Amino acid sequence: MVLPISRRSFNRKFNDTVEGMATDIKDTAHAVEAPAVMRLLPARPRLLALGEPTHGEDTLLDLRNELFRQLVEQEGYRTIAIESDCMRGLVVDDYVTSGTGTLDEVMERGFSHGWGTSAANRELVRWMRAHNDDRPASERLRFAGFDGPLEITGAASPRQALTALHGYLAGRVDAELLPCTGETLDRLLGADDRWTNPTAMRDPSQSVGRSAGARELRLLADDLVALLDTQTPHLLAASSRDDWDRARLYGRTATGLLRYHHWMADTSPARMTWLVSLRDQMMAHNLLALAERGPALVHAHNGHLQRAKSTMRMGGMPLAWWSAGALVSAQLGAAYAFVVTSLGTIRHQGVDTPPPDTVEGLLYALPEDRCVIDAPRLATALGERLPAHRVSPWFGYSPLTRPIWPTLTASCSSRTSRRADRSTSSG
Repeated sequence: MVLPISRRSFNRKFNDTVEGMATDIKDTAHAVEAPAVMRLLPARPRLLALGEPTHGEDTLLDLRNELFRQLVEQEGYRTIAIESDCMRGLVVDDYVTSGTGTLDEVMERGFSHGWGTSAANRELVRWMRAHNDDRPASERLRFAGFDGPLEITGAASPRQALTALHGYLAGRVDAELLPCTGETLDRLLGADDRWTNPTAMRDPSQSVGRSAGARELRLLADDLVALLDTQTPHLLAASSRDDWDRARLYGRTATGLLRYHHWMADTSPARMTWLVSLRDQMMAHNLLALAERGPALVHAHNGHLQRAKSTMRMGGMPLAWWSAGALVSAQLGAAYAFVVTSLGTIRHQGVDTPPPDTVEGLLYALPEDRCVIDAPRLATALGERLPAHRVSPWFGYSPLTRPIWPTLTASCSSRTSRRADRSTSSG
């Protein structure tokens, strides 16, 4: 039997429940510091990933820089990887390890997605270069992009990666072992604008990904990667480990791009699911390679790092796929840790104070402006009480939702965007 309840009684009961939930989670909050994060982990993970719910917010990027600096200095992490083009990232790595180029040049050429204009990214690169001064190579901090050479509008030509892989092998193995000449690759690749045609993302018929030349390039790329693998002992003796690692990156990127272009030319309903899956697969392969090299810090959108299955709608179609974080976690287990971040408000984008009955509303009610939350303890404290689902009025912000809690190590929460504070104070 369901008894009638007055609105006043319902509201009082609801408010008491929310207040009780806030009290329960208060003890799960800690200062945003490296020791607080590490205390939540059973051991130092090989890959420690810090997510962000949106791109380009200074508050979160400054927090990333501060936390990563502490983790490098106190916990011995030696690589910082961000959601940017893995090939462009080599320019940044050369600068921070050996001073090649200038900071301005590196910020212009070393990042994709427009990240090079970010003041926080510039400060990160500047600090990494200063940190490496007078340090031996074994102690230097490395930089990596782990995204593929991909944008929402399309994909890069495989030329750079494929010719770099061929050039590495041609200088170190017997010529008769090579599956083709550099001239053959150049002929099959053709003009780069055939590959970067922006209309191909919307119109599969404009993609060259399933042309006869592209099919032959996929076979040749596969053979070049096989040659790289089968000649590993010789190549490690004939070149440095860093050069060999880069050649492996060239191989992953070349085969990944050719596979991506192949599916850009697909006309089936599975096309977009394949494309979003392949992007995260390329990310995962790069992260696993970094994990082989040593402990690494990772920064990207929460959606690329979560263990739960990713979902979205694109062009009116529902998509579901496994993110890079899910793929990496399946292989590394506890050696992969993910700290999600959330913001209470981003007022300059119309994201106002979160409703008090949502997860972000509960975190917003905590007295600290920013804090680290023990995610498993948060889930335990909430128990069967299901907070409301927060829907962002701005497509660019992904609120923290309950389905990913069981897969989290921790949540790092900031009450508000600093840019929002400025816009509010200016009236």
